[in-house]
Amino acid sequence: MKKIIFMLALISLSTTLIAQSNKDEQAAIKKVIQTAYVEGLQNEGDLSKIDAGIHSDFNLLGIDKDGSSIWKLPIAEWKEKVKKRKEAGAYPKTGDKLVSIKFLSVDVTGTSAVAKFEFYVGKEKKYVDYISLYKFKDGWKMVSKIYYQFPE
Repeated sequence: MKKIIFMLALISLSTTLIAQSNKDEQAAIKKVIQTAYVEGLQNEGDLSKIDAGIHSDFNLLGIDKDGSSIWKLPIAEWKEKVKKRKEAGAYPKTGDKLVSIKFLSVDVTGTSAVAKFEFYVGKEKKYVDYISLYKFKDGWKMVSKIYYQFPE
């Protein structure tokens, strides 16, 4: 009987530790997305924040308006656009141009994860984003994004 109680206690402790570890990973992922994507890429045009949380092989994937093919925007090209907009005075964004997000889910399995969130410009919900991440030696990095854009 003591062995059964010990085993149940051990299973319960293991489950609690795994759940806490998963919550820690989800928090780390949310922080990376908030810092690199929302602050760095969208609101501030801060290339160092972008580089800290977005892998150099990251791609934004979209579907053409006619729904027949996919287009790809590598992060290097996206960063170049950000750099030019920052030089033109488009950053930092403020007021009704400020981007914010609301996390809907963060699913973590080992060293891979997918985050789903609503993307707002000001108070207007514009997109639902799906970002894939891998955990590297130096932490979580975004590796790809697909999205749904709400009709105007």
